[in-house]
Amino acid sequence: MTTPHPPVAPAGPAQNDLASASGAGNSTTESGSGRSGYLYRKVALHLADHPDDILKVGEITRAIGAPSSGAVFEALKKMAAAGHATHHRDPHHRFQITQAGIEAAGTLPPAAPRSSGSAGGGRQARPAPVARPNGALYHPRRLGRGWDVEELRRLRTQQVPVLLYGPPGTGKTAMVEAAFPDLLTVAGTGDTVVDDFLGSYNPVPGGGYEFVHGPLVTAMREGRVLLVDDATLIPPRVLAVLYPAMDGRAVITIPANGNETVQAVDGFYIVAGHNPGVHGAVLTEALASRFTVHLHVTTDWDLARQLGVPKTVVAAAIDLNADLAAGKTVWAPQLRELLGFVKVRDHLGMTAALANLAGIAPEDARDDVTAALSRHTGTPITALALGKR
Repeated sequence: MTTPHPPVAPAGPAQNDLASASGAGNSTTESGSGRSGYLYRKVALHLADHPDDILKVGEITRAIGAPSSGAVFEALKKMAAAGHATHHRDPHHRFQITQAGIEAAGTLPPAAPRSSGSAGGGRQARPAPVARPNGALYHPRRLGRGWDVEELRRLRTQQVPVLLYGPPGTGKTAMVEAAFPDLLTVAGTGDTVVDDFLGSYNPVPGGGYEFVHGPLVTAMREGRVLLVDDATLIPPRVLAVLYPAMDGRAVITIPANGNETVQAVDGFYIVAGHNPGVHGAVLTEALASRFTVHLHVTTDWDLARQLGVPKTVVAAAIDLNADLAAGKTVWAPQLRELLGFVKVRDHLGMTAALANLAGIAPEDARDDVTAALSRHTGTPITALALGKR
């Protein structure tokens, strides 16, 4: 049954408690200090719309389009502590709004409706850049009917795993970091072992050892996202540790810790990155079949120009990538190298930046890169080196 929000009434003690917890009166945007308050309001209003339902954390997360079930769970626990929701454990965490919560929800402003596009009914407006954990900004790109960051979050709520593939430096990791603030990462190499996912015994002060759980276990228990970066560099027998977590049971066993079992909670999600051209990368059928969506990530040349990369350098990079695809060269610069070019140019000048871009190319591709840069910029180029005193 759906009940409309009650009329706004003068705020009594319960309403004031909820308004304080939700950050009412502050900014209602999802950025900055108003972010947690904005989420709290969405959670409270959703529960108020379903007063007869006892809802799981994941159900609420999907319904309100939140990026993290962990953040939704924290908001729900605050509601329960204030007496605005009851917390059921059976064994899943489920919540139902109380009468006090319904009354308090009537004092909250409605959640802002999601934009459906431009005023003319055309394509959705370009979203603002999204801050990554290191402070760098990620500029969303189109994906399907929306934008990559938003679509990745929706795929998470529907438990549709994604495998990102493309050359190094095209922005795969940056996109995932922007989409999921609760991200944990395992950087894959040929030396990655099962312990890097599950955990291992570490010495403790005073003698003895304790088992410290790894990022896969943490992500499962806390309902977070796990990025397996450069997944195809990891030996297949090691990657097999992920498969039980990705099937319908979402349960793993830790043999090294007494066969401890771990059950994934709502919000847990795995996404992987894959660089097909990297030496030693092997995409097995077992790995590929676990990911419903295989998303090719390439360099956004328009974005490179917008971020200050000269048109002539972008043109050279496009030619080199065409040669790379045709097997005529073994390397071509991507967005990462082009943004590095801008930094070097701003500090050392254009000539040095061109020389450095040629110099960072692998030795067996350096002549190809030098020729392309020289052809498009009209500048004779050699690898960056120190001059005379």
